Amino acid sequence: PPLHSVPPAPAREGLGSVTEHLHCVHRALEHQLRITDLSDHNRRATALKFCLCSLCWSQDVSPNDSETHALTLKARTLAGMTSKTRTTIVQKRIAHVPTLTSLKRPVIPTEFGAKVPTNIRQRYLNLFIDECLKFCSSSQEAFDKALSEEKVAYERSTSRNIYLNVAVNTLKKLRSLVPNSLPSTSNRKLVSHEAVLGGKLAAKTSFTLNQSGSLRAEDLTGAALYRRLKEYLLTEEQLKENGYPMPHPEKPGRAVVFTVEEKKAIDSSCRVCCRCGTEYMVSASGNCIRKEECLHHWGRLRKQRVPGGWETHYSCCSGAVGSPGCQVAKQHVQDGRKENLEGFVKTFEKLPTADCCPGIYALDCEMCYTKQGLELTRVTVINSSLKVVYDTFVKPDSNVVDYNTRFSGVTEEDLENVSITLRDVQAVLLNMFSADTVLIGHSLESDLFALKLIHSTVVDTAVVFPHRLGLPYKRALRTLMADYLKRIIQDNVEGHDSSEDASACMELMIWKIKEDAKVKR
Repeated sequence: PPLHSVPPAPAREGLGSVTEHLHCVHRALEHQLRITDLSDHNRRATALKFCLCSLCWSQDVSPNDSETHALTLKARTLAGMTSKTRTTIVQKRIAHVPTLTSLKRPVIPTEFGAKVPTNIRQRYLNLFIDECLKFCSSSQEAFDKALSEEKVAYERSTSRNIYLNVAVNTLKKLRSLVPNSLPSTSNRKLVSHEAVLGGKLAAKTSFTLNQSGSLRAEDLTGAALYRRLKEYLLTEEQLKENGYPMPHPEKPGRAVVFTVEEKKAIDSSCRVCCRCGTEYMVSASGNCIRKEECLHHWGRLRKQRVPGGWETHYSCCSGAVGSPGCQVAKQHVQDGRKENLEGFVKTFEKLPTADCCPGIYALDCEMCYTKQGLELTRVTVINSSLKVVYDTFVKPDSNVVDYNTRFSGVTEEDLENVSITLRDVQAVLLNMFSADTVLIGHSLESDLFALKLIHSTVVDTAVVFPHRLGLPYKRALRTLMADYLKRIIQDNVEGHDSSEDASACMELMIWKIKEDAKVKR
């Protein structure tokens, strides 16, 4: 049938014009189909062919080209569908592999009963590594340096607290080695401690902090410090309990000790080594009859927690009780100080001074082993300002057997040309001290025995800071300094320094006075 109302094909202006033309053709076909009632298949096919011809004619494309284009499009579509449905194997995903190989950080092995927990050591080792990586040329070099620094800190420490202080100092040292460490350029204002306590309203509110209980620096000098130290003086019972030399009631120049156990009558030529506990024989002059090496532990016995309970080990080598010694000496030695109680002098009363302060001093002595036992080799006295007022080497009366350099720091060269004797030292100290002078020291009875000096106005840091288990246990001076003042002393491999120990005792007592004043406030 003839088709009516078929619009002419528009000019080829683009896809929009073609689309409009197709819509017009579609509407015309629908109108024609409704009029002529195309119900059979042939007429519908004729209408569709007319639509296709109109589309091709509007695009200036022949019907043959249109069929070719349709076939090409169909082939591409089938090819695309085939490519997506032909294979069912999913390619395995490959993880990213870094191009740079990173070294694994070292790990400290776990050790039961160690003096420092492994997790604490590992934490500081990681901190050391972080700092070493900032200035070392390679990761391996940083690891090696951090391991060596941690090992030195561990070997220098005898307890957890000392290790923490040594590790902190080591960390500060490593941070100072970082190049181009520029100071902070932040614009934050400095805030005082009082402002922090005041809070946010401190800038808007007028307030006053009561500081009447705090001690100023000038309050801990002279007579004021002397009055406060009198609160820590040892009583007569404490002097006897801690084994201080006391004047003999009947024999002048002789001392008496109340804690010495009465020994059974034994051969006078038999001695007991104070280091290894072995009995040995001596001649009338004090020389060993038989040459025998002394195998001993120079460290103290310490209890350590282990799985299932506690164990006691030596601090020097972690050896168990009864294990062979870790140090070898040429011969056995004895203490002998509390056995030879002759030749003691006692401080005496003096007229009061203008400032009513009889004096405050801290002292420390170093000793060596002779044929007669421990004898004085060095004495150091400091004042309350931490200045050394007297320091000298002393020549022992008997021949030296062991200079005890590990603890005394005194060598054979130090005493080579020394002519000062114990009597010279006693004369100087009696002129310097009076019976009311406060002497400060750690286990001061040991020093007074070496000086052969009787003095009862003393402050003992081993008593002021007692051991939790009580006597006869006493806390070491280096432990007290590490716990309370956060400082490490006695870490020199060449031995102790008597001036350092004396200053530590004075500083501990000044700190103690300040802390107790805070509590009383």
